[in-house]
Amino acid sequence: MSQKRSLLNYAVITLKGLAMGAADVVPGVSGGTIAFIAGIYEELIATIDKLDTSFFKVWKNEGIKAAINAYNLKFLGALFLGVILSILSLAKLITYLLEEHPLLLWGFFFGLIVASIVYIGAQIKKWTFGVILSGVIGIVISYYITIAEPLSTGASYWFIFLSGFVAIIAMILPGISGSFILLLLGSYSIVLGTVRNFVDALLAFDFSALKDAALKLVLFMLGCVVGLKTFSKVLTYLFKNYQNLTLALLTGFMVGALNKVWPWKEVLSYRTNSEGHQVPLIEKSILPQYFEGDPKVLLVCILALIGFLTIFLLERFANSKQENGI
Repeated sequence: MSQKRSLLNYAVITLKGLAMGAADVVPGVSGGTIAFIAGIYEELIATIDKLDTSFFKVWKNEGIKAAINAYNLKFLGALFLGVILSILSLAKLITYLLEEHPLLLWGFFFGLIVASIVYIGAQIKKWTFGVILSGVIGIVISYYITIAEPLSTGASYWFIFLSGFVAIIAMILPGISGSFILLLLGSYSIVLGTVRNFVDALLAFDFSALKDAALKLVLFMLGCVVGLKTFSKVLTYLFKNYQNLTLALLTGFMVGALNKVWPWKEVLSYRTNSEGHQVPLIEKSILPQYFEGDPKVLLVCILALIGFLTIFLLERFANSKQENGI
């Protein structure tokens, strides 16, 4: 599976991971969409699907280098390095933009997703009734997710595991945001709070609190691993056997997700985030003229256009790199 790549090739993959991580931070935007546009989606899913305990057998019999090449781990490592670096470095910036310039940021993402819909939809080679139905199902599911009322539940260990399992599936699906799924489950603040508690306990040498936070983080990551491994098999099978239906479903997911990233909203209720601040919980999409405050229509449209063009630049960049073997 592993391809021969230069150091520059892996640097480009890390840049794509940076873009994926930036998208995953925002509730409503999917890193899977970026992976698809960047031309690495199917390789990512296939690599995860192949990775299992037989890796250690190859390692034992042929050596670590052969095992890394056989399971395409250089690609996976370069990509997730970018994702992790992006989340750590851009989380505060995107959080700031969401708080201070939400209309402009959502406008940018709206344009980005519209372009993604055009790009992925154009790859459907044959339109049949089944393909259209698959797209409609995707729209309905995704739209319902954007209007669903978040659950209210405690931070039990099984729920932490379930949150990781469900969120990671959403993160690799174009059009469905993993962080937004965490919001719907009522575990977004729980997960962020657990990370903060872990760091605070580590700095304070509070081993009792550290043990509890570490256990929750391990369970969340274990849920992510199990969910990713399980769902990658489903996606690999669907792409191999029902590519048009799958592309239509993913396109539908993104069409339905447009409701979430529509810039102009009316807040129906609020929630308290991990920092104790009141932030929107349930919102309704409205027309700009009904928006409370300055709708900034021109600026939002400009940012949406920039987001739209960004996807086509990414797509052209990805295609040029593939043609050159990068």
